[in-house]
Amino acid sequence: LAHSYSPHPSSSPLQHRAMSTMIISSRLCHQARVLARHHHHRSPASTNNTLVPVSRTRRSEVGLANIISRPIFSNANATNATNNANGDASSISSISFLVAATATLLCTTTTTGANNNITSSSNNANNESTLSKLVQCSTGSFGGDPVMIAPVTEPATGKMFPRLCNGMTFAGCGVRVKWGFVKVYAVGTYLDPLAMSMVKSQGESAVKKALLDPKYPRTIRIVMNRNLSVDKYTSAILEALEPRMAGCQDLSSLEEFKKLNPKVDLVDGAEMEMTIRGDVMLYKNATGGLGQIRSLDFTTAMCDVFYGEEAVSPTHLKSVVGGVPNL
Repeated sequence: LAHSYSPHPSSSPLQHRAMSTMIISSRLCHQARVLARHHHHRSPASTNNTLVPVSRTRRSEVGLANIISRPIFSNANATNATNNANGDASSISSISFLVAATATLLCTTTTTGANNNITSSSNNANNESTLSKLVQCSTGSFGGDPVMIAPVTEPATGKMFPRLCNGMTFAGCGVRVKWGFVKVYAVGTYLDPLAMSMVKSQGESAVKKALLDPKYPRTIRIVMNRNLSVDKYTSAILEALEPRMAGCQDLSSLEEFKKLNPKVDLVDGAEMEMTIRGDVMLYKNATGGLGQIRSLDFTTAMCDVFYGEEAVSPTHLKSVVGGVPNL
């Protein structure tokens, strides 16, 4: 079949292979339809359209017919035979898909070369690379490895942030600097693109106002850049929250936050996540433990810590404000 036709004298080897592949794909589909028609029999004496039982010796053929044509209904033995053949039929279906996709790619990548009668060795190499990528993507849908989007690296610390976190999209990141030179941790923000869709086109002031409002869902992800005792970490967060909660009656949330962090010192690379939705903050500590604080005063103050005029990380705030329009 691969050489059952006479190629045009000006066609390239890649075009010749493309046409051969299309012939094979067409032949496979034709054989499948023939099998479907040949084995799909009805009983003349039946009044309820029940199909005749199928022999055990034709399991794989019945499985293929069951994939291509309408379902085959039969007795219990025939049903079991059909189920046992599904694995073989699925494999044939997968191969047919790859053959058809390969033929489409080869025809597409050689159209320009055929029109100009120019086919160079470098173009063939590029086509082979593209074909390899197509096969990798195609096999991925049948159980291969998924394609991952590259994370973003915070430039000052080198800490990486994935594109997605807790169902939200990365907006920006920065570094928390203490005493002017100590890079304590990297911090990144993840936002809900749908919630920010009306805000992102209204300018920088509208974006900053939305970031200060805890009703806009977000996840604040902190990655330590050095070893630090958990007491110093907790004290630094509380030190930033207390003046912002001055005059609030719900100060018990500060003690709740302290209890959410176990007495385990933080190491370089330790991660903490704060997911804020209205008056609720879900917290994941460095050991993976989960906790919750319900207080609108607390969540509002936490938003001001990272997105206010005196944000603890100006580079983080600038990056987030600049990244919101790209959500």
